[in-house]
Amino acid sequence: MQDLMTTMIRRLSLCMVAVAVIAMALVGCAAAVEDTSNANVIHATGTGNIIGTPDRAQITFSVQTENADVKIAQSENALKMNNVINALVTSGIPRDALKTTGYNIYPVYEESKSILEQKVKTYRVTNTLTVTLHDVSKTGDVIDVAVANGINQADSIQFMLSDEQSQVLRTQALQKAVTRAKADADTVAAAMGVNITGVKNADISGGYSPVLYQNYQYDTGAAMKAAAVPTPIQPGDVTVTASVTITYTIR
Repeated sequence: MQDLMTTMIRRLSLCMVAVAVIAMALVGCAAAVEDTSNANVIHATGTGNIIGTPDRAQITFSVQTENADVKIAQSENALKMNNVINALVTSGIPRDALKTTGYNIYPVYEESKSILEQKVKTYRVTNTLTVTLHDVSKTGDVIDVAVANGINQADSIQFMLSDEQSQVLRTQALQKAVTRAKADADTVAAAMGVNITGVKNADISGGYSPVLYQNYQYDTGAAMKAAAVPTPIQPGDVTVTASVTITYTIR
C-alpha cells in the first residue's frame, strides 16, 4: 500500500512539472509573437490646428438686491428679473434661450469684533440668468437691454462653436493631423531604408476650448448715461485641435 502511494505521488509530481514547463513555453511563445508584431512598425503622431469664428455666445449676468427684510429683497429681485426677461423677449430673444443658472440668498452682517456678537444687517438676493445667442453680433445689444432693465452684475461671456461648425472644423483639423503624421512616418521610413506597407491602428484625441471672458467689467452707471452708444463686444477666434497617433507597418 505504501509503495502504491509513493508511486502515485511521484506521478503527480511529474505531471505538475510537465504542466509548469508547458505553461512557461506558452508564455515564451506569446512573448515572441508580441515582439514580432511590434518589431516592424513605426509610430507617428500628428497635430492639426484650425482657427474658426464662434457662432454661439452665452452671456451670464445677475440681478442683485439687498434689504433688511428678506421678503422685500426677494420681491424686488423678482420684479427686476421679470422686467429683464420680458425686455429680452420683446427685443427678439427666444424665451427658450433664457435660463436661470443660479439663485442665492445670504445674510450681510454688521461689522463686529466678535463672531458671537454678529448681527444680520441685510439680506442679499442674487438671481443669475444665462442667455444663449445663435447670432454673436447681438451680444452687445443683449447686454445693453439687460442693464437698462435691471441687471446690475456682470458675470461672464462665453463664445463657442455650434455642434455643426465644431464638426466641420474638427474634420479639417484631423485631415491636417493625419497628413503630418504620414509625412513624419515617410521621412523615418526613408531614412531607415524600409517601405510603409499599411496601417495597424490609429488613436484620435483633441478638441477646443471656448473663448471665455470671466467677470467682464461693465459700468452700469455709465451705460445708462450713454445708452445711445451700443456696447462693443468682439468674439475673437477659437482654435480646434486634433491629434492622431498612427502605427504604420513596414517592410
